[in-house]
Amino acid sequence: MKMLKSKKALSPVVASIILIAVTVAVSIAVAAWMGALTIGFMGSSSITITDYSFVGISGDVNNYINITMKNTGTKQVTISIVKVNNVVKPNFSGVTILNPGDTGKVLKIPAVGWSNGNPYKIDLYDSSGSIVASTQPTSPGT
Repeated sequence: MKMLKSKKALSPVVASIILIAVTVAVSIAVAAWMGALTIGFMGSSSITITDYSFVGISGDVNNYINITMKNTGTKQVTISIVKVNNVVKPNFSGVTILNPGDTGKVLKIPAVGWSNGNPYKIDLYDSSGSIVASTQPTSPGT
């Protein structure tokens, strides 16, 4: 049998580099797949504010803002803190627990003392202290 001396194989250095590259690529693919599974199990908290209304007489301390909400996340959200213009409003009422897909739920924010034509930044926080919704409506009037 005749041996072919003109054919050459990969050098050990090149073979090692190829093996390392394949190992890194497979590791990245597995990490991405595991990350997607983890996100799916954890779920997300997200509320969309679909509507708002200013109720009462401008400047009256007894007026309030109604917020209509929808849970657009994948897990139940409990609203625990409401801020209007960065001031905590402790006496809010209405629906505070929203299941995934819940829509048309109303939250009443009292004692705002809103004035005609002014913007009001409203932030909703869940029980973990994370912001789940924010809007900045302008009260009616001029």
